[in-house]
Amino acid sequence: MLLALSAPVFSEEAGNDAKLIYNQGVEFYKAGEYERSMEAFKKAVALEPNYIDAYYNLGTVLEKLEQYDSALTVFKQIIVRKPDDYEAVYKAALLSSKLGENDNAKSYLSIIPQSAPIAPKAQELANMLQTDMQTIKAQAKAEKASQTKIPQSNDVYNNIPSPTGITTDIQGNIYVAGFSNNTIYKITPQGQKIVYVKDVRVNGPIGMVSDTTGNIYIANYNNNNVLKISAAGEVSVLLSNIQKPYGLHIAGSILYVSSQGSNSVVKYVL
Repeated sequence: MLLALSAPVFSEEAGNDAKLIYNQGVEFYKAGEYERSMEAFKKAVALEPNYIDAYYNLGTVLEKLEQYDSALTVFKQIIVRKPDDYEAVYKAALLSSKLGENDNAKSYLSIIPQSAPIAPKAQELANMLQTDMQTIKAQAKAEKASQTKIPQSNDVYNNIPSPTGITTDIQGNIYVAGFSNNTIYKITPQGQKIVYVKDVRVNGPIGMVSDTTGNIYIANYNNNNVLKISAAGEVSVLLSNIQKPYGLHIAGSILYVSSQGSNSVVKYVL
């Protein structure tokens, strides 16, 4: 995690193309070319959606340009991916305060533990909000205790690595994509979990949807295509050259695919 943009940094979490663009962004920042720096970091996270350092630096540049709302959105992306990144949580609190959203700022501050290295800065921000961390945490605890409890779920299906897309069929089976191990799992109405598809063509499954005849469609993010799994379990490529496919939706005989890489939605007649 970067606290300052001082030198190129290589991260194990990103591919070579994303690293190269990321480091270009650092150099642009050092040269005072903030707009070009911002665009470079945007490209890096588009290539690697989990590139934490690139998100952090993108948020830092947006904050410097006083685009606080956009910067806050970026730091929220970090928190979603890494909830214990308390530097990003602090940034979200700081930006919320700059936007005049003091309650949201306090909510973020309540997450930061006293043992976190960023805790002293969190306390300074709390003081600016005319309170302190102890009071913020106590209020958050009291508010949580006063909220009506949501009934617990009837069941939990465990040990699915990085679950992403989910869909069902008319028999009541559940299908879940395991993003990190490129596996499609099937959970029967009785709760039995089995490996439904493990195929070399499945690479980064995210969105999933099923049709009325039992076919399942997968947004195959890392391979830039959409796969079809027939009711018999046969895997085929339905659509290719879809840049970073993400969400899928079926309406009648039309399949819609959101393409994160091209900022577009593709319409396909099944």
